Amino acid sequence: MTAVLTPDELEETLRKHAKQYHSEHPFHRRMNDGRSSRLEIQGWVANRFYYQLNIPRKDGAILSSCPDRDVRRRWVQRIIDHDGTAGETGGIESWLRLGEAVGLTREEVEDLRHLRPGVRFAVDAYVNFTRTRPWVEAVASSLTELFAPDLMAERLAAFERYYTWIDPEGLSYFRARITQAPRDSEHGLEIVRKYCVTPETQAAAVAALSFKCDVLWSMLDAIDQGYGKL
Repeated sequence: MTAVLTPDELEETLRKHAKQYHSEHPFHRRMNDGRSSRLEIQGWVANRFYYQLNIPRKDGAILSSCPDRDVRRRWVQRIIDHDGTAGETGGIESWLRLGEAVGLTREEVEDLRHLRPGVRFAVDAYVNFTRTRPWVEAVASSLTELFAPDLMAERLAAFERYYTWIDPEGLSYFRARITQAPRDSEHGLEIVRKYCVTPETQAAAVAALSFKCDVLWSMLDAIDQGYGKL
């Protein structure tokens, strides 16, 4: 019988997935090393928008199946962060402005004309996962955010250093996520540590995070095939 991990052991196991994170993908490495073309950057921004567009939907799916009121009270902030409010710009709007900053029109980003089939498939699979799996597993899948703050800081520095043709005002999404991602990952980790207390639930949490890493990696595979070889 598989032994139950302590919360610290479970957290350590989850953090080891950083090696599977999409920051290690060749497309990402080229982008952060300043070796991406304008077309590659534009293709990445246009395709990643579909992921940004679906973040509130996956968070809504988690909220709809979560029985814990305290969790819901905090989790709903993620939707606000991305959808925004009447008086505050959210992550989706910030990403549209990034699209304009890299030379795309708002219309061509919003109408998804550049969306690669593989990106659509991967993102849709992720949303479906959060709708159909137990809510704690869906929360565990979000723990890629454990690795996000450093990546956001690295990406912001790379864009400012290597891609000076991008309007700096369009990089506000990355600046916001540097502070939002640690808050979100801390909450998600708190939930997993609290609720995953059996071998079965712990294994499911690890598998959920592996699945999410595969989703992000597959997205970059599709983008790389569409733009990285041109």
